[in-house]
Amino acid sequence: MALWRIRATVDDRPGYLSVLTASLALRSVNILAVQVHTTEGGAVDDFLVDAPDTMSERELQSAIARGRGRDAFVTRAEAQGLADQPTRALALAGRLVHDPDALGEALVSLLDAAEVRWRPAGAVVLHGFDEQHMTLIDPAGGTYEVVRPAPAFTPAEYARAQALVEVSGAVLRRAVEQTTLLLPDGAELLVREATGDDAENVRRLHERSSAQTLTRRYLGGAQAPSDARLRRMLEPASGITLLAAHLDPATGEESVVAVATLLTEGDLGEAALLVEDAWQRRGIGTALLRRLSTWAARTDLEAVVAHVGADNVAMLRTLRRLGVTGPSERDGTVLSFTLRTGGRRTAASETPATSG
Repeated sequence: MALWRIRATVDDRPGYLSVLTASLALRSVNILAVQVHTTEGGAVDDFLVDAPDTMSERELQSAIARGRGRDAFVTRAEAQGLADQPTRALALAGRLVHDPDALGEALVSLLDAAEVRWRPAGAVVLHGFDEQHMTLIDPAGGTYEVVRPAPAFTPAEYARAQALVEVSGAVLRRAVEQTTLLLPDGAELLVREATGDDAENVRRLHERSSAQTLTRRYLGGAQAPSDARLRRMLEPASGITLLAAHLDPATGEESVVAVATLLTEGDLGEAALLVEDAWQRRGIGTALLRRLSTWAARTDLEAVVAHVGADNVAMLRTLRRLGVTGPSERDGTVLSFTLRTGGRRTAASETPATSG
């Protein structure tokens, strides 16, 4: 038996796929995998089949035509083709997490492309696809042009390729925003965007923090957040969370010592900060809040609001370092401060909040 890849278009009507598969079965062709791509011209059926060794490409073409298939593409396949397309796409996405610069090679593998060309930024290029060409915006700059003479590209393949591009872009953005913070006493911390994978490490940060520190962070009490709330805080639907981590030179283990969160609503952001007791008063909070302010300005937020307990001297001092001169509101012992970011948006009528 021999492996073949077959792609053919049939009318997108009930029963037409079964007619094609029945025609192949009459020729002792065993279908190992099938995908259906919906297009304007009909349903494009993509098969991986095992056919008799004596069967030729012409005979397969004839069987497809008898099964009402048209625009057929037939080629020999390799054993690695036994993995279905979703599995291949996930494997390639995993590879990009470790090596985002391998995007071009991943596109070749995903799409069985004849060629992938990278073009530098500068020219105005619209992303999209036609039968033989696909253009994707490179998250690092420029564009990727994917070429495949046959078979014609489908919307499903374009969607998969775009998803890989987004994975690569997310990894690249995280790598770019990862920096080393050198403290005045010579200690070094890694500052990066938080992910859901940091939940356990951040949970331990809460366990090491005193009741007073947690009360100042959450204002309403010293109880640590639930697992669900913690994950929402680390990966907010709208906004960003940064963390500062210390790498133990003896064990190589990473320990999160501070977390700064910016939640956004409309044109305003709400900032919150938690720094482990042993790491307070060393400039970490100032550095993290400054980075949140920069992110807010880059995303065109008008201002960032922070709610602080009146007895939180360290946080009040940090806000003064960032140029905030006084509270905009007071509610009992809670003071609200507004930090203008220089973003281009107009101020919203309502003000979200947070801090600690």
